[in-house]
Amino acid sequence: MHIVIMGCGRVGSTLAHILEDKGHSVAIIDQSPESFRRLRGGFKGRRVTGFGFDRDVLVEADIERASAFVAVSSGDNSNIISARVARETFGIDNVVARIYDPRRAEVYQRLGIPTVATVRWTADQMLRRLLPEGHEPQWRDPTGAVVLAELHVDASWIGSKVTALEEAVRTRVAYLSRMGEAVVPTPETVIQDGDLVHVMARADDMQRINQAVAARFEGDE
Repeated sequence: MHIVIMGCGRVGSTLAHILEDKGHSVAIIDQSPESFRRLRGGFKGRRVTGFGFDRDVLVEADIERASAFVAVSSGDNSNIISARVARETFGIDNVVARIYDPRRAEVYQRLGIPTVATVRWTADQMLRRLLPEGHEPQWRDPTGAVVLAELHVDASWIGSKVTALEEAVRTRVAYLSRMGEAVVPTPETVIQDGDLVHVMARADDMQRINQAVAARFEGDE
């Protein structure tokens, strides 16, 4: 499929190369022609100089036949405006915008524009490496309300069904990491030694979930 990228920085140029390697056609837009130097010599996609929210520039990038649009320039406003033009003017359903300000991300998410809140995501990744596992979520939605987090499962849970754990913590187990592979649990799945349990829950519930797990551990001692 054809994909239009706005912003030829490190993220935009990397995306362009990956997408082209996967067999997609790519057009990349940037207001500075110098930015295209980040593209490798063999890049076959179209380079378009201009602003991603300019309709004529988008048309030059073949937006009318595009299946997706991604805005990853350094400006929040430019990214969201470009994404909205791509969706509302050219009817591109699959759009995503990079946003540095997580407070804005929530607003744009409600407008139907999927966003990646760069600062929040980067901070989460750093904290997960600095602090013990489980203290920071593996993923959170742009609003910060929903998280994917790892639970530390005591040995007392080994041999129990995942459904028993879900009942104890009153939330859904998203998947297990078992010997380096992801396992989506069924009603019959049993927790094994070495499993890492990942839950999807509201961020406000994580303290309660951890306390519920700890309460069982204390009761077993």
